[in-house]
Amino acid sequence: MIQPKFKGRGAQTNPKNRFERLSVDFTNPEYDLGIDAEYFEIQPSTVFFQDESKSVISTNDSEDLYFDYSFNPYRGCEHGCIYCYARPSHEFLGFSSGLDFETKIMIKEKAPKLLEKQFNDSSYKPDVILFCGNTDCYQPVERKLGITRRALQVCLDYRNPVSVITKNALILRDIDILNEMAGLNLISVMLSVATLDKELANKLEPRTSIPERRLRVVEELAKNNIPVGVNLAPVIPGLTDKEIPSILKKAEECGASFAGYILIRLPYSVKDLFAEWLKRELPDRANKVLNTIKSMHNGKLNESEFGKRFTGEGELAETIHELFRLSCKKFKLNKERISLTTGLFRRNSGDQLELF
Repeated sequence: MIQPKFKGRGAQTNPKNRFERLSVDFTNPEYDLGIDAEYFEIQPSTVFFQDESKSVISTNDSEDLYFDYSFNPYRGCEHGCIYCYARPSHEFLGFSSGLDFETKIMIKEKAPKLLEKQFNDSSYKPDVILFCGNTDCYQPVERKLGITRRALQVCLDYRNPVSVITKNALILRDIDILNEMAGLNLISVMLSVATLDKELANKLEPRTSIPERRLRVVEELAKNNIPVGVNLAPVIPGLTDKEIPSILKKAEECGASFAGYILIRLPYSVKDLFAEWLKRELPDRANKVLNTIKSMHNGKLNESEFGKRFTGEGELAETIHELFRLSCKKFKLNKERISLTTGLFRRNSGDQLELF
């Protein structure tokens, strides 16, 4: 087994940005730049940049997504999940989808104010906002900056419903706000769990909360009557698909009431990063996993077509879907659909509204 040079990082290289003509990967000693070999032993630190976006609600018209609005206070994600489908989005910023994605993080400090501004715009139509549709809103720097917490408070003030997906136990910091939102039917939460194997999770998702901790978050949220479920994401055929029943069993025991799953997606350079990771971390299983994924996408490692990209197709895809469905039925998950309310939305919220 080849040991990773950069511990705590999912990617070990910076693949070429598909939008740039030239690229230099300083993490690759094959480039003869006259730099001392010890340079390549330096662990890459995380650098943060201000994002000056003018709006923070992204709209979605994809046929196979359940949300129309999403909110992302960060671009890039220090969690470093090697399989993350959002990695290629970093290339729009001139960065790489590899190490850059997890070490060069754009932060939107003005996001809560911008969210409030959009709520007060007469063109805004109240609807559920997904926190987040791209990168995790509770990644490590959120502990210090609190952008997500302030944005949740804005949503509570304006009575706009929110659905949160995260892999980080930091969400419990905001349980006071989540409690208030739950009392008004304005919140649902999903914890993403790809595997219960702590050692595998540490390699797949190096800077996330461990699976056991995420399940404890499910338990704590359920005890507080906050609608909570688990998202089996991603399901990696040939590696984690066999864990579907055990993850759902644990989720039900912890109080989850709903669940979903997404097949691994490997767009653009992510497929190369993931293949490199497999050969480094699980060399004896790499070819089997890659070939199994291909068998669900007509010989390709990725499928972008609506209706197929999240579930794949073919016999194995149907088997995984049926295993998930039967497991949900066995553990009494998805018995009722979570339907958050938009009927309480109000503009010009805050202290002035309370005067009336």
